[in-house]
Amino acid sequence: MNVLQELYYTKDHEWIKVDGTIGYVGITDFAQHALGDIVYVEFPEVDDTLEANDTFGTIESVKAASDLMLPVGGTVVEVNEALEDDPGLVNSDPYENWIIKIEISDPEELKTLLDAKAYEAFCEEEE
Repeated sequence: MNVLQELYYTKDHEWIKVDGTIGYVGITDFAQHALGDIVYVEFPEVDDTLEANDTFGTIESVKAASDLMLPVGGTVVEVNEALEDDPGLVNSDPYENWIIKIEISDPEELKTLLDAKAYEAFCEEEE
């Protein structure tokens, strides 16, 4: 299982990479392995404003469909359109192939998320 040190994680297996006030959000390596071959990603609309833990889309695989939960509140500024044509990119590199980009509304919410070490420990308990 690949866990990147510089990211924040949720117990729902989403990650967020912070660059200033912008957050890149995707699913973790653990999640993509559990889902299997990803065949579809549903996105929110650009300019949608969402709260932390809101559902921002759906990801479907040959095994199951799962809701995508936003780690922190914010406004959607971009969706990764490459995933519309090739959702399997998430399987090849879930950290390079983010799903949405948001303008973070409250950076303090990042403190509620897991760091890499805590996320690895959480995943070990789930296995």
